[in-house]
Parts: sequence; structure tokens; C-alpha cells
Amino acid sequence: MHKGCAYHGSVPKLPDIARNPLAFIAARWTPSPVAVRRAALAALVMSVVIVITGGAVRVTASGLGCPTWPTCNGDSLLGTREMGIHHTIEISNRMLTYVLCATVGWAIIAVRAQQEPPRRSLYRLAWAQFWVVVLNAVWGGLTVLTKLNPYVVSFHFLLSAALITVAVLTWQRTREGDASPRPLVGKPVRQLGQLLTAAAALLIVIGTLVSGAGPHPGESSGSYTVRRIPVDWRTIAQLHADFAWIVVGLTVALWFVLRAVDAPVGPQHRVRELFLVLMGQGVIGYVQYFTHLPAALVDLHMFGACLVWIGTLRVLLSFRERPPAEPGATVPAAATAPAASRVSA
Repeated sequence: MHKGCAYHGSVPKLPDIARNPLAFIAARWTPSPVAVRRAALAALVMSVVIVITGGAVRVTASGLGCPTWPTCNGDSLLGTREMGIHHTIEISNRMLTYVLCATVGWAIIAVRAQQEPPRRSLYRLAWAQFWVVVLNAVWGGLTVLTKLNPYVVSFHFLLSAALITVAVLTWQRTREGDASPRPLVGKPVRQLGQLLTAAAALLIVIGTLVSGAGPHPGESSGSYTVRRIPVDWRTIAQLHADFAWIVVGLTVALWFVLRAVDAPVGPQHRVRELFLVLMGQGVIGYVQYFTHLPAALVDLHMFGACLVWIGTLRVLLSFRERPPAEPGATVPAAATAPAASRVSA
């Protein structure tokens, strides 16, 4: 028995398991809060890993390494080694989807089994990850069926960003209570944070257009000419860089505002972390541009985009706190007022 977990032994009955397997597990195993947080974090990590491997598929021109979907080639689910390195890269990415499903499933089980008290909102978030994974898997198949249509591929990445969003929210909620959120900063600061989040979202959308117009179509066998977005990728890349500087400027402005109002250290730390990630991502972006988009740097830049989005969400979430709910307790008015004078998150 693992430390921090409780097990209630009994002889399992197959009909009970078949009717409601999650309830069956929950009745016999109670994970510790640490175990639940780790399960949610594992799902978040895998949601980023699948983006990196998906990027590797594109930059290595392996997007049609499996020319059909849901099978790989004709009636073969996995294909054969004779299909070459592009097939190996593509099928490896497809198989990692099952690993992602397993980690999300583990998070769902862990949240469901933590019964005291029941956390329905957290349970719904955990299940939301699963449905986004399913939707993105089907959409990934559509990218193959449309022969890597750039608009379809771009939306495939945006669905991955949606999965990361839900995964971050789930992980955050495992570290909080279920009381109503209490703001830690004033409304103008929260609005600035919302503006930063909107700008970061637009930055990611424009980044997908750069990829759709750029020199990495995802397939290079010569058997099929992959469509590209009909614009000069350098023009879109310049717009992408402009938005990146807007995000950096908003981040710096937010940090100064938080310092000026003596905000809690939590939001200040999250903004500082985001700024450092943006600086690293900016260096990668400019290096890849001036070196004509080498494959390794393009994939690294996609990883950086995930970190930027996670950092942005963590900034926004740091503006409030959720203490454990107390049955029958009322929240005093002072607790719901902006807590700019607090010194800790």
C-alpha cells in the first residue's frame, strides 16, 4: 500500500465493476491529495509532450508517413517497417495518443476516488480533458484525410492549446479548495491580465498561420503537393514578432503595476516567470528566423509556445485564491474585497 493512500479490501464482483468501474475503484481506494495533484500534472506534461512529437512529425516531413486514418496503411493499423523512417515517426506520435489517454484516465480515476469531500467541478474538468483528447485525435485523422490542409493542421494545434488550457485548470484546481474564488488584486489589474491573455492567444493563432505558410508543409516525398496558406510567410512572421513584443510589453507593464500596488508575491512571481519564458522564446524565434527555420528550432519553438501559454494562464489564475470550503460558513465582506495589501499568495 502506498503511503498517503487508503485501501479497503473486499472480494471484487465482476457485475459491480462492469456497472460502474470508477465508483468501484473509489469505494476501495482513496488517493492522497499529493497523488491527485501528481496525476493532474502528469496529464498536463503529456499534453505538452504530444505537441512536441506532433511538431516533430511536421518538421521531419512525416505527416503522411501513415497515408490513411484510422488505419496506417490500407487495412494495417500499424503499418510496416518497410514504409520507412517517416512512417516510424508518424506511428510513434499516434501511439503516444494512447499514453496521453492513459494519463488523463489516471487523473480522472484519482479525482473520482478522492471522495472527501466530492469535488464535482474538478471531476468535470478532468473528464473535459478526455473529450478534448478524443476530439483532437479525430481532428488529427482529418489532417491526414485532407492531405495536410494547412488550415486543418493549424486548428489541430489550437485544439492542443485547448487541451493544455483544461489541463492547467485541472492541475490548478487540485491545489485549491472549493470555496468561491477570492480576488487577490483589484479589478484594473485583473483586466490588464485578461488583456495579456487575449494578446497571448492571438500570438498563438498567428503562429499557426506562420507554420501554415512556412517552408515545412509536413510531407516531402514528392508524391503529393501539400497546400500552403497563400501569403508570404515572412510577412506573417513579422506580424507574429510584433504581437510577441506586445505580449512582452503587457507583461512588463503588469509586473510594474503589481509592484506599485504592493500585490501578493504569488502574482508577481508568476509574471516574472512568464517574462523569462517570453525572453527565451523570443531568442529561439529570432534565431530560427535568421537561420531559415531549421527543423529542430521550429519544434523547440512549438515547445516554447506551450510554455508561454501555460505561463500566461498561471498569471491569470494567480489573481485569485480558493481556500477549502467550510460547510455553513459565510464569506465575510472583507475577504471578497481586492487584497492588494496582502503579502502572500
